[in-house]
Amino acid sequence: MLEELLIKVKENLILTHEVDDKMLKRLIATSISYAESYQHLEKDYYLGNDITPTTEQAIIMLSSYFYESRDGSTGGFFADSVNASKQVWNTVNRLLRLDRDWKV
Repeated sequence: MLEELLIKVKENLILTHEVDDKMLKRLIATSISYAESYQHLEKDYYLGNDITPTTEQAIIMLSSYFYESRDGSTGGFFADSVNASKQVWNTVNRLLRLDRDWKV
């Protein structure tokens, strides 16, 4: 799963080198952990269960955002937008909300 997500994140970032693969794998693992927490799922849930396309897109977006803003800046495509960070988080959370386990 991690290797498949790595390929998709690199496609999203338009990266063709392997220099940052180790870092990208950590960022993907962090994004998966965030998704599991946000969706009220147990830790490592996605190690044994399929990731829906919606959640996968959120993980790809969040991993890409973490990579592009790794120096603490907004970074990436929206680098000149003050609201870029907020926009990314809103989009990621909306995608994750679709697969959330709504426990009462």
